[in-house]
Amino acid sequence: MKLLPSLSQKPPMASVYSANQVLKNETNVARSQGIAMYELMQSAGAAIFTQLSNSWPNTQHILILCGKGNNGGDGFVVAKLAHQAKIKVSVLLTCDVSQLKGDALLAYQAMISTGVSPIIEDIANKNTDNLAVISKFTGEVIVDALFGIGFTGQLTPLFQELVSTINHQKAKVISIDVPSGLCATTGKVYGINIEIQAIIADVTLTFIVYKQGLLTGQAANFVGKLFLAPLTMNNAFTKQVKTNNYYAQYKFPLNQPKRLPTSHKGDSGLLLAIGGSVSMPGAIRLASESALRCGAGLVAVSCHKDNQMLIMNGRPELMLAPETSVLLESSTQLSKARAYLIGPGLGQSDQAKQLFELICKTSQTQNKTTVLDADALILLSETKQQCNQWILTPHPKEAAALLQCDVTSIEADRFSAVRAIANQYGGICLLKGAGTLISDGEHVVINNSGNAGMASGGMGDVLSGVISALVMQSDNNFYSTCLAAYIHGAAADIIANNNGQRGLLASDLFIPLQQLLNGKVPNH
Repeated sequence: MKLLPSLSQKPPMASVYSANQVLKNETNVARSQGIAMYELMQSAGAAIFTQLSNSWPNTQHILILCGKGNNGGDGFVVAKLAHQAKIKVSVLLTCDVSQLKGDALLAYQAMISTGVSPIIEDIANKNTDNLAVISKFTGEVIVDALFGIGFTGQLTPLFQELVSTINHQKAKVISIDVPSGLCATTGKVYGINIEIQAIIADVTLTFIVYKQGLLTGQAANFVGKLFLAPLTMNNAFTKQVKTNNYYAQYKFPLNQPKRLPTSHKGDSGLLLAIGGSVSMPGAIRLASESALRCGAGLVAVSCHKDNQMLIMNGRPELMLAPETSVLLESSTQLSKARAYLIGPGLGQSDQAKQLFELICKTSQTQNKTTVLDADALILLSETKQQCNQWILTPHPKEAAALLQCDVTSIEADRFSAVRAIANQYGGICLLKGAGTLISDGEHVVINNSGNAGMASGGMGDVLSGVISALVMQSDNNFYSTCLAAYIHGAAADIIANNNGQRGLLASDLFIPLQQLLNGKVPNH
């Protein structure tokens, strides 16, 4: 009996797209809706002005930095609307007026006709003076309309200097569609010093549909609060343009069904958790306890014998399983377990390798869901094994080991990396980090919870336990992994909202995890 049938249901999600998908299709979709592209530019500019006014209602002076493309055109529309609303407007143009074309030129001319001034033209040729204008700006808001979603690569040194000046300003920053310098497809920003490579926005308003690069990886350092302006085209676009990438839209309460009155511990079953080598008891204890808190009926822990008392201390609900592969192979815990979890604190000793080989062989022959984390992922990277029942949970360094590349390559395109791991090793891959990604090799779901306070030891161990518990209560590993990622991050968000991000401990998540799964709305 499955006690949480809704864990098998598709999570609420929004379609997300690469920059190329949007650039290639937005004109045709707009035409199908009878919307001219200049009209769309007017709507985008109006949406930015509305968001600016809502975010900072007392704004009296704004500085708008406009490039030569349609992103700059959106900025000209904002300038016109702000001027008409009696807000002081300064516009810096990063190209000569002769370089403006099409709708951007029309928007520029419309702005000029309303009397907007001054226009300081061609920053490329007057960089020193214009950087001084930016650095001396005393208004409330800067509007970033430099580069749109078509930008790729690295900013030129001239624009790096300009971006650095903006990022050191005290004014709030709102970016149009994407922070300039950020790749809207991958979330990649080139270079080491982030203060000169891309605009660090307080708010980003993106148009029509979510761009996938705004939701994962380095984007978290630049996007600020992200909002979507559908511009009356979202429904048409998502119907006409197909994607396999999605943004989770979970929110609480989760409204999970109650357990039946006749439920017993065998319904969700036994989890066998393997890890905790000598001197490393904490990881497997965190994973095992989080599994109990998230509904696992029984949890048996196979760990080094010197750690057994430490792991059991204060949590008598945990059971012990044999610590060696020879003893475990003939144990009832191995045969009766509904799922396996291996890796937290496992180490890479000969004994660890033997346990790893046993669990891999058994999960493949008995078709049992197995969550592989931490050291188990490093051991897996040294083999060519594949299993459709695996759930792999690497952080970027472990992902690099699995794909035999470096971390920079993983972070350069997290979407490709998570798909590649799932396809190479089978099953599901959850790639940790800001904007955690979950993939079955074809589809990718971006998680919508979590915060920087989770950068502390043991968080990944807790997540592996949450995943293990949920897959035992569901018949769809992909959707329950998505839910696990969400409640893991949401529990951390609750603690951070109450107490702050610094000092957030992995074990702090246990109680809010339980509350979230039971449809409670903890104080936050």
